[in-house]
Amino acid sequence: MFEDISKVVLISDMDGTLLNSQKKIYDTDRSAIEKFMKLGGKFTIATGRTIQSFEQYYDMLDLRMPLIMYNGAAIYDWQKSELLYTCPLPDESRRIALEILEAMPHIGGEILRTDGTYVFRNNDYQALHTKICGIDPHYMELTKIPDGGWLKVLFAMAPEDISQIEILVKQKGYDSVTFVKSSEIFYEMLPLGITKGTALNEYRKLDGMSGYTFAAAGDFDNDTDMLKKADLGAAPANAEEVVKQSADLVLKNSCDTGAIAELVEYIIAQCESKTNAE
Repeated sequence: MFEDISKVVLISDMDGTLLNSQKKIYDTDRSAIEKFMKLGGKFTIATGRTIQSFEQYYDMLDLRMPLIMYNGAAIYDWQKSELLYTCPLPDESRRIALEILEAMPHIGGEILRTDGTYVFRNNDYQALHTKICGIDPHYMELTKIPDGGWLKVLFAMAPEDISQIEILVKQKGYDSVTFVKSSEIFYEMLPLGITKGTALNEYRKLDGMSGYTFAAAGDFDNDTDMLKKADLGAAPANAEEVVKQSADLVLKNSCDTGAIAELVEYIIAQCESKTNAE
């Protein structure tokens, strides 16, 4: 599978995978990524973040490949400032979000579009998300947020409320959108069938991507499909059990002890062993 390192793309999730529990990138992981790229490997990110909220990380990673963003609803070429792929939510997403808010008036939430983030209800968990993302959002009633171009809706709540919203969504039977838990306090509405995995399939279709081997790493529910669709799916030691079960490789290290560095060294060793065998 890993023959020529110059034909390998490594895609990493951010939170809980590349970022440690303090939302930082360890020097060990950054150095391993730099080594991988110097050897010819390609590195990029698959994240739920927006274009604006990812900006703080772009320069420190020296990314040259397009990124999967909005949990799979977009692929963005940062170097060209160009959207290569988008799949927006249907118009009825506003009605669905309003129904959820009516049933759970204490939860927070935001709409994510390519032009920014629109917070329609603030609470402590939504405020935490805004702080983590390092953005200056628009604060606006849900009914007044512009139509079109909604790439996802994020609901923010206490961990004990996640099961309640999951039950609510199941009871409502919404069949025009997809829902996914993206952390212990975030629950997201995405376009129907859209995941980081479907975005990976679209990535393979981009110009120049034919013949590449894709490795992917992630730790949470929203990463599972990407790990399944990659040629090699890897989960850090801190990943949820369901994610580990979907992975081809469970790493010994967690996001706090250099999981990505371990995966990089594994890929390099696989390529070297193939070369030596020839």
